[in-house]
Parts: sequence; C-alpha cells; structure tokens
Amino acid sequence: MATNIPKPPAVKPPPAGGDDGTVVLERLSQRVQPPSMYQVVMLNDDYTPMEFVVVVIQEFFGKDLEAATQIMLKIHLDGRGVCGVYPKDIAATKVDQVLEAAHKAGHPLKCVSEPVDL
Repeated sequence: MATNIPKPPAVKPPPAGGDDGTVVLERLSQRVQPPSMYQVVMLNDDYTPMEFVVVVIQEFFGKDLEAATQIMLKIHLDGRGVCGVYPKDIAATKVDQVLEAAHKAGHPLKCVSEPVDL
C-alpha cells in the first residue's frame, strides 16, 4: 500500500499594482473604566460578641488583630464600620461569607455592601 504525500496548495502571486487584496484592520484604543467599587459594612447589634466580630474580620478580610480590633470598636461605637472595599462580586461574596459564619455560630450579625461614593 503506497501512501501519497499531499502537495502544498499553490500560492498565487499578488496582482500587479501593489494591491494584493488584503485588508488591514486598524486597532482602536478602547478606554475601559475600572469596575465600580463597593464597601463591605458590618452593622452593630447588642448580641454578637466582640471577639466573634474580630475573628470574622481577621478571617474574611485579612486584617491583623490590631486592625480588626479597631474596626470592631468603630462598629460598636458608631453602629457600623467598613471592613473592606472590593469590586461588586467580591463584596457580595464577602457579605455572604460573614452572614453564613454568623448564622452557623448563632449570632444575629448583619453585613451589607454599599457603592463607594467617589
């Protein structure tokens, strides 16, 4: 059984006059705006232990003990405190994580995301 080697297709020379029929696309620069940012805000209540709030801030927002304690005190004294600023999807995920952890621990801790005013 003999195998035939396929021949490459014949290439046509470009037509005379310098126009070879190709199309040149111009690249237009597009300005993409950065995603809108949302702040994750934790709300104060009279039942959730302060220690639990500190642990949640450390675990889900990557804060050290001192920063988490400062945020917890702001929540306690002002009624609300910003834990972080993220794009919309990430902020929504952080809110869900906090609410789920609070629910599993039996605490009424509330957390919301709000658009950042620029």
